[in-house]
Amino acid sequence: MTADPMRQPGAGQTRRRGAALEEVILRAAADELTASGYAGFTMDKVAARAGTNKNAIYRRWSNRLTLGIAAYRRLATAVPPPDTGELRGDVLEWLRQANRYWSSPLGALLRELLSAAGGASELLAQLQDQSGDAAAAPWLTILGRAVARGEACPEALHPRVATVAGVLLRNEFVVRGAPTVPDDVLVEIVDEVYLPLVRRRGPNPS
Repeated sequence: MTADPMRQPGAGQTRRRGAALEEVILRAAADELTASGYAGFTMDKVAARAGTNKNAIYRRWSNRLTLGIAAYRRLATAVPPPDTGELRGDVLEWLRQANRYWSSPLGALLRELLSAAGGASELLAQLQDQSGDAAAAPWLTILGRAVARGEACPEALHPRVATVAGVLLRNEFVVRGAPTVPDDVLVEIVDEVYLPLVRRRGPNPS
């Protein structure tokens, strides 16, 4: 019978509790998610990596999806939006960065988790803040600079408008299942959809 490391630490072993144990579990979960993908991600494997038992994990995360999302958020890092000096350059470079991310192994994990979350909006919002203010913030930063330069109308500074290009890119991966998006599609999103939209929101965009 395997000893419970939470109740029976060996000689010289420090009993882990609270935040310290949570940190160990999250680190183990992130390592396991990277190694196995979400399809091979299990509570048993995470418990083995963390040197604890499943009960300690379930007390903090109710199922493997919530733990997987927490582990993914640990792996993901935020980057500032580009500042090329003009709206088209900023939007196109931001889409290219997003395309590289969605095409990467970490992006593949995100797609797996989005699929597993289904329509659970509460879980979707936790996935690198895919919805809400955090998702819109970099787009509003880009668009705000453009408004200040006179490249877009102030009425365009709305989260639903600002994030349109990002949503269209995400759909290529999530809805169409593309492994990556060709650059000409990114250019089309910018030139045929995004720029006309943000420049025509008001009666006098100039």
